[in-house]
Amino acid sequence: MNDMKLSNLKIMLTMALLALPLSRINAAVDPNFYIFLCFGQSNMEGAARPEAQDLASPGPRFLLMPAVDDPGRGRKMGEWCEAVPPLCRPSNGLTPADWFGRTLINSLPKDIKVGVIHVAIGGIKIEGFMPDQIQEYAKTAPDWMIPMLAAYDNNPYQRLVDLAKKAQKDGVIKGILMHQGESNTGDPEWANKVEKVYDRLLGDLKLKPEEVPLLAGEVVQADGKGVCIGMNKQIDELPNTIHTSQVISSTGCTNGPDRLHFDAAGYRELGCRYGEAMARFLGYEPVRPHIDMPQPIEVPTDAVLAETTIPGCEFPKVDRENRAYFRIEAPEARKVVLDICSKKYDMKPDGKGGWMAVTDPLAAGFHYYFINIGGVNFVDPSTETFFGCNRQAGGIEIAEGPEGNYYRPQQDIAHGQVRSIYYFAQSSNEWRHAMVYTPAEYELKKNVKKRYPVLYLQHGMGEDETGWSKQGHMQHILDNAIANGEAVPMIVVMESGDIKAPFRGGDNRQGFSTYGNSFYDVMINDLIPTIDRQFRTLTDRDHRAMAGLSWGGHQTFDIVLNHLDKFSYMGSFSGAIFGLDLKTAYDGVFNRADEFNKQIHYLFMMSGTEGMDKMFGTKKMVDDLQAMGINAHYYESTGTDHEWLTWRRGFKEFIPHLFKKAK
Repeated sequence: MNDMKLSNLKIMLTMALLALPLSRINAAVDPNFYIFLCFGQSNMEGAARPEAQDLASPGPRFLLMPAVDDPGRGRKMGEWCEAVPPLCRPSNGLTPADWFGRTLINSLPKDIKVGVIHVAIGGIKIEGFMPDQIQEYAKTAPDWMIPMLAAYDNNPYQRLVDLAKKAQKDGVIKGILMHQGESNTGDPEWANKVEKVYDRLLGDLKLKPEEVPLLAGEVVQADGKGVCIGMNKQIDELPNTIHTSQVISSTGCTNGPDRLHFDAAGYRELGCRYGEAMARFLGYEPVRPHIDMPQPIEVPTDAVLAETTIPGCEFPKVDRENRAYFRIEAPEARKVVLDICSKKYDMKPDGKGGWMAVTDPLAAGFHYYFINIGGVNFVDPSTETFFGCNRQAGGIEIAEGPEGNYYRPQQDIAHGQVRSIYYFAQSSNEWRHAMVYTPAEYELKKNVKKRYPVLYLQHGMGEDETGWSKQGHMQHILDNAIANGEAVPMIVVMESGDIKAPFRGGDNRQGFSTYGNSFYDVMINDLIPTIDRQFRTLTDRDHRAMAGLSWGGHQTFDIVLNHLDKFSYMGSFSGAIFGLDLKTAYDGVFNRADEFNKQIHYLFMMSGTEGMDKMFGTKKMVDDLQAMGINAHYYESTGTDHEWLTWRRGFKEFIPHLFKKAK
């Protein structure tokens, strides 16, 4: 081919190329790939933990060009990936951009993709996005902001522009989203500064303002109590300065407890509003994506605060059907579970950073409960704490009717005292703690020389010396019984019994216990002498009794029946007394019925009719003892299980029989 022909061919090819549309020359640019730039401070950065519906991928139509590397998620700066939170940096959470994109792909034709580029820094002023001020701004940035700035090479504006230019090779920039202003609250020049950033972006990226609007979101309102709510007036007036800007309302968008950041539901709502505004601008009718809205748990008007609720708190509450209502603030939790009465309830987010649950109707009485977050049991901060389940636990009282007045404090009667004492035990070479009840008359001057019988009262496995007075209300039961002439005034001593920690193996047979048997010598050699020394007690066996619930009943049998020279009354409430050979136990003491009945003035045993208590076999043991001639007395608590209401009832039945036969 000669030179003339070659020259003509080049001219023809050039003319043909010029006749083609731009998209045919640069085939990589997709006009149906709409790109949006997102910048701002913490609420654009994302301050709420994403929930399950946020983490479900919206699919390949909603993409993110990461502004930083995220090796843990396989993301690389500047390379498109599916837009699943976090969109900002690896440690951030849900942002308005998440549901902005989901709303757009739900509203636009199926052949249109949406991409976002996201650069935001918590606490940053608008000056941090102004190229002529960022260097000075970075020099004075607080320590906690330094790593965030460093992630963008100390120039977040430039990172946004560099990535935007790269994205323009793939698609078309259609809008700019901003959520900023909290850190500029009250700055009269804020709108002018935003205008400079917006104009600079348009110029650097060769964009037209009429084609690329600025969408600016209002800050948290929190029902008029938002920390920076005053900034909304300035944001609302932004269109006066930037005529192509639109304000996205935050009215009704829920927030976290700090009243500064939105919660997850708030980010979803605000993001959808950004998306709806952009869809309208692009000429499409907005169609919101499906959002799983939290279904509020309705608390009936007849629900009242549980008596165990900390004063000033709004929950827990109990309704007339004995259903209990719980609420806890846990804005960053993903799953919260209420564990009460051997049943677990999934708590539901209320859209305000809180979680709520309502139980099935609960049996009257006291119940331990926990709230589980991330596999760890926590005590509800709205309830009083009680030592139970081998640790401090939450508890709720489901009130009985008037039938429970026997364990409630009553007016117009004298009330005793429950005091805390410490004593040194030589047997275990340690300081120990006990609770001691003294009857009301103990403090009267006329009784300064009067001495009193003593009941040593033990709790169960996993509880402590405070159980009988806090969970059991023994002081009210005894006050009322003494006032009614049903019980004689007495001193009651409650010790931990070395059974606060869980049972960890060893011989568990009655009379051969390893669990809690370290208390036996302490009680005989240290506790009883201390009480007799510090209080006005009657020190003979006829004026000394011992009783206990559950494992405390086990300890009562072991201690009393091995020290009949020191006790003459004994009681067991749902006693953990298993596998006892009545013919051989405790040197065959039950085979000598006449001798036993002379020594033990009153043997009391009881249990509930339900669940674990029903399986303990207490009634059969009493029947067997009676068949051997032992004066054993049995009481049954109808409708209750291994629980404090059972033991309150048992204590009420037991105390009228104490010290009535004392010589």
